[in-house]
Amino acid sequence: MPSIVIFGASGDLTSRKLIPALYRLYRKKRLPTDTNIIGFSRTEFTDEAWRTQLAETTKKFAGKDFDDKLWTEFAAKIFYQRGDLNNDAAFSVLRDKLGELEGRKPTGRIYYLATSPQFYLEAVERLGSSGLSVESEGATRRVVIEKPFGEDLASAHALNDDIHKVFRERQVYRIDHYLGKETVQNMLVLRFANSIFEPLWNRNYIDHVQITAAEEVKVGRRAGYYDTAGVMRDMFQNHLLQLLTITAMEAPSRFEADYVRNEKVKVLQAIRCMTADEVAKSTLRAQYQGYRDEPGVAPETQTPTFAVAKLHVDNWRWQGVPFYLRSGKAMSCRTTQIVIQFRDPPHMLFANEKNKRRKVDANRLVIHIQPAEGIQIHFQTKVPDAGMNMRSTTLDFRFDSEFAGTMPDGYERLLLDVMTGDASLFARADEVELAWGIVDPIMQGWSEHNEPPMAEYQPGMWGPDEAIYWMGRDDRHWFDVCPELEKSPG
Repeated sequence: MPSIVIFGASGDLTSRKLIPALYRLYRKKRLPTDTNIIGFSRTEFTDEAWRTQLAETTKKFAGKDFDDKLWTEFAAKIFYQRGDLNNDAAFSVLRDKLGELEGRKPTGRIYYLATSPQFYLEAVERLGSSGLSVESEGATRRVVIEKPFGEDLASAHALNDDIHKVFRERQVYRIDHYLGKETVQNMLVLRFANSIFEPLWNRNYIDHVQITAAEEVKVGRRAGYYDTAGVMRDMFQNHLLQLLTITAMEAPSRFEADYVRNEKVKVLQAIRCMTADEVAKSTLRAQYQGYRDEPGVAPETQTPTFAVAKLHVDNWRWQGVPFYLRSGKAMSCRTTQIVIQFRDPPHMLFANEKNKRRKVDANRLVIHIQPAEGIQIHFQTKVPDAGMNMRSTTLDFRFDSEFAGTMPDGYERLLLDVMTGDASLFARADEVELAWGIVDPIMQGWSEHNEPPMAEYQPGMWGPDEAIYWMGRDDRHWFDVCPELEKSPG
């Protein structure tokens, strides 16, 4: 797959994620030797000027992986073309440049849309009208599209239809970098390569599931985008629902893209759609104090920066097991984690006086997605020399202590998958639309009925106090842990 064209090449995503990921692949000898990387953007750059700028940013984001000699070799594969997505002539020049770099031999191409979402369709249409989307034997054409994919079900459906006029579904890779993280992929191995978990992975043994994606930072420079999107569009529709599908899916008969995605789609189809009354009872939203004072934020905005939602998967495995989804900005720490909370023992055999005074924690499986990637099992043990008093103890697996080297970035894995044509970790058209079908009624209930009302929380907390009371109504509590505080030094 020798040619990778990045549209929006002068943007933050390219310098912060894409080029460092491609450089690491080159460093590991996983990038094909004849790869060409072509940046396309309106900013004025020569090849050398862009390479110089990328050297500085890659050194910053690649850290200790950066090597001057390797970068010089890698940079020789980088080229730049100034162009406007509205300009047909710019795509003709791009076509000629690709032909010049690739020669006469048929080669594959990846078109990466690292632009603002409003330009996705423009780029796709120009790729079609210029003939750059046409495949031939030995010359595949693939397009990678970042989130957000649409802003509701109607716009996502329309965008899918328009893209399919140019590219077939097998050529479209809708990327969610969360799914490239090692711990997310390890979820599939944890469940389907081990016989000790799967017999317990159902309504008979699991009380509930918590999926949290907390961010320590405020909206910052993203305020202009964020105030039109909010936490539900930014995090729930893609990241959290994707993590839910991997947690809840059945085992595919083969580990191939369509088989995996078919099982994920079945989970989304089984999620109960909320009525307005259910939105009021089963969700909560909030803004952090000072959000309305951020530059670019409307003074009377009703955009939430924090939300929780209780979802139900109405199928044989999960009937009656609630899935609690939570995400927010300006929270206590940065962490993404999945908590599998098991049921209480049917009879507490060791109910001495000390144990009676407090509720003994049931077993818990915690999958830390980031930043301290790993898996924990929480279980009860006897305190030595203290009668039959018990305490919760942890079995702890951490990638950083078990495996040498730096954990690969999600983009590194996903870019490699695009090159090899493996779409297992990318969202299919029906996946995206089903996810919007779950989120749309929640947002509609908030906007039309103002229920539940907007709460407020102080930055640096785990959200508003209302979220604690909301969870307490179900006689449950949030698992609030900042894993970076416990990250092993190795």
